[in-house]
Amino acid sequence: MGNKCCSKRQDQELALGYPGGGYKKGENSFSSNMSGGPKHNGGGVGGGGSLDSRYTPDPNRGQLIKHPKGGVDIIRPRTTPLHPGLSTRRVVVALYNYNAREETDVSFVKGDRMEVLDDTESDWWRVVHLRTRQEGLIPWNFVAEDRSVNSEDWFFENVSRKEADKLLLATENPRGTFLVRPSEHNPNGFSLSVKDWEETRGYHVKHYKIKPLDNGGYYIATNQTFPSLPALVMAYSKNALGLCHVLSSPCPKPQPQVWDLGPELRDKWEINRNEIQLIRKLGHGNFGEVYYGKWRNNIEVAVKTLREGTMSTQAFLQEAAIMKKFRHSRLVALYAVCSKEEPIYIVQEYMSKGSLLDYLRTGDGQFLQFEDLIYIAAQVASGMEYLELKQLIHRDLAARNVLIGENNIAKICDFGLARVIADDEYCPKQGSRFPVKWTAPEAIVYGKFSIKSDVWSYGILLMELFTYGQVPYPGMHSREVIEQIERGYRMPKPTNHHLPDDIYALMLKCWDAIPEKRPTFEFLNHYFQNFTVTSEVPYREVQD
Repeated sequence: MGNKCCSKRQDQELALGYPGGGYKKGENSFSSNMSGGPKHNGGGVGGGGSLDSRYTPDPNRGQLIKHPKGGVDIIRPRTTPLHPGLSTRRVVVALYNYNAREETDVSFVKGDRMEVLDDTESDWWRVVHLRTRQEGLIPWNFVAEDRSVNSEDWFFENVSRKEADKLLLATENPRGTFLVRPSEHNPNGFSLSVKDWEETRGYHVKHYKIKPLDNGGYYIATNQTFPSLPALVMAYSKNALGLCHVLSSPCPKPQPQVWDLGPELRDKWEINRNEIQLIRKLGHGNFGEVYYGKWRNNIEVAVKTLREGTMSTQAFLQEAAIMKKFRHSRLVALYAVCSKEEPIYIVQEYMSKGSLLDYLRTGDGQFLQFEDLIYIAAQVASGMEYLELKQLIHRDLAARNVLIGENNIAKICDFGLARVIADDEYCPKQGSRFPVKWTAPEAIVYGKFSIKSDVWSYGILLMELFTYGQVPYPGMHSREVIEQIERGYRMPKPTNHHLPDDIYALMLKCWDAIPEKRPTFEFLNHYFQNFTVTSEVPYREVQD
């Protein structure tokens, strides 16, 4: 590719999504014949420049970056390395069950205790199991320091208020199910979230502020103070003491993401295709098919097969090496590739409900409540805030490129189409084809992509979301859309679906003709994380 930017064909060759991803002919795409637009000479993946010039390792790598507006860069917190001869014995306790995937890792069950021998690896710690005496690697995010607040079943370290609501309101949770999470407003405080029921409102969640005392204790009501969080939880588990309900049982914790198929593959992209079992075809795209499968007949995966000649293997592997470095709870994990022979396999995280677009149109998504749509909007904004922070442009953000898992978990896929950028814009070479109805006008007319063109696309995605998968600009073909947008036309507020004026006004801001005037994804994430659907007061007070 040299220093030229990708053609449409090359762009599509990097697609990693489920059916519905990619560009369709006619209605959704448009051949742009730009008159020799500027060429971005930034080197980069598959190009003549070095990889290092395009990607600078994050100086915060190894820290848990908790954004004030919500969203978490889930890279393990770098703890103090354990040096040989260090007298302090560090013991962790398992929060979940884990079955070893290779000879080098250790199986354990919830509650097992292990001594940490080495915590300097990125995602895997070396431990010795205190019961079996087996030594090996474990995923770091399956354990917590023994006897720490993080080891408590009821403590959720990285959960927003909106996510707490979603977890607690699961049908199987009885009234009084609860969790404790760090406060989003007080760095030394916490929040108690409790599932409640009232005849007029049905099931809902009430939130209480847990405030710190100067001497290290905590309280909800000033007449009831406690020396620690466990002491507070124990007291309210025995007596409501003014809460809506006695604390009955901790909310079940969802199992965390394992970013590698196994510890031996943590620094290795290429795997043997004989280890991949293709079980069920999920669909097909322009350049191949997508399957549900398993790795070593054990771990669920999605597998994209690319037909012969559809892509440069070297270019993709270079791109994949960059993609491996970007990890967030709202991005689909890319596990591995099989590129030694055709067809190339791209192995990624399996999301059980498929694309958001299909989910809204024909799946259970047809029956989503308004608050569920808000939750999905917040998740996508959170993932995009992370890409914004990392200076990564998606370039094809749409409902077809968001995947849905259990409990309406949403994750962005196809961010392999993006390019790490050294400046604010990425310009494709002339002749590229765009999904016009999702693309900002400056990207269509001048080939100028930036994170602000992604914000435009996010506004279109919101319209797809709140209209349950309706095609944007209904009844208009691509060329007409371009002409109308240039004249200042914007999609009107839908009349056949519920859409508050405030959210429609936000969409219009996403579609501002001046890219710099569009909101940031940090703002958009904060907006939807804090969007209140009901008249529920933010935090309840307990009377003394």
